Amino acid sequence: MNPRLAHPWLTALILLGVVGSSLISANPALAQEKVAYRLKWLINASTAGDVFALDQGFFSRQGMEVVVKAGGPERDAIRELELGYAQFGVASADQVIRALAKGAAVVVLAQLFQVNPLQWIYRADDFSLTRIQDLAGRTVGITYGGNDETIMRALLATVGMDDNQVRLASVRYDYTPFFQNQVTIWPVYRNTQGIFLSDKLAAGGERVAFFDPSEHGVRFAANSVVTSTKMMDHHPQTVGRFTRALLAGWQAAMAPSNESAVIRAVAKYDRDTSEAVMRRQLTATRQMIQPDPGIPIGHIDTTAWQQTEQIMIRQGLIPGPVNVIGRLRPQQAP
Repeated sequence: MNPRLAHPWLTALILLGVVGSSLISANPALAQEKVAYRLKWLINASTAGDVFALDQGFFSRQGMEVVVKAGGPERDAIRELELGYAQFGVASADQVIRALAKGAAVVVLAQLFQVNPLQWIYRADDFSLTRIQDLAGRTVGITYGGNDETIMRALLATVGMDDNQVRLASVRYDYTPFFQNQVTIWPVYRNTQGIFLSDKLAAGGERVAFFDPSEHGVRFAANSVVTSTKMMDHHPQTVGRFTRALLAGWQAAMAPSNESAVIRAVAKYDRDTSEAVMRRQLTATRQMIQPDPGIPIGHIDTTAWQQTEQIMIRQGLIPGPVNVIGRLRPQQAP
């Protein structure tokens, strides 16, 4: 007797299993692939699109379960890619270029900030910074080893100034030296810290202004989405789905009509910033993420990347060219 005829239900179950397995393989939305995404900094208005993509299901609709990990001074997204602790991350151009110079296998998928939010804040009633030369003799805060140091040194070099003509002061995360006027020009992210410090000084009757490097010819590419070359080569569909979901989340987060929902999503992580301040931070962030409506969110500014590499070579921060342009792999926007 044919055993398949004796147990027709068994044959049916096997067929159903094969068909079901094929459907799951063919439909990535059913797979729920799990990946980790390491941010560059703490979660605040600067990461609005990242957490909104998670909160509103943009990743899950692409068949992905994404763990969004806050960054910070002790976190290095590129290092975590190399160790396999994360599959995607956020890094600035100088971090990418330094890593490439050390042999890291990393590629850039999208550039989140078209305008670098790193600027310097100062008291507008005390002096004015209209030229780079106006920095002479003043105390300028920098984070040694950070991209603000690289940018400031590049600014000085463009007009032939050096360390002897300004007083460079090491700063950390305590604003006391700025409040006490010991360091008069302080590095900030214009869309987050800049608004916080502006409010603090305004409460004391002081006006502030900002010194923007891009207005003086130094354009450093800012926060960008990165992954490993291995991930790009062996899992291109995962890379494509992740990037599409992320950029769609950023596009939705930057729509003024979604502002309240974005604030709720960010506030789950950033409990110290008031709603009123966060609204202003989001307004500033929109202007930096997409300053030109004709340029899609995530656009990679190749000129800024080239300039960043050239500046780092001139400053001796890397031994030679790393061909960063060859590591820019823009993904198709949604």
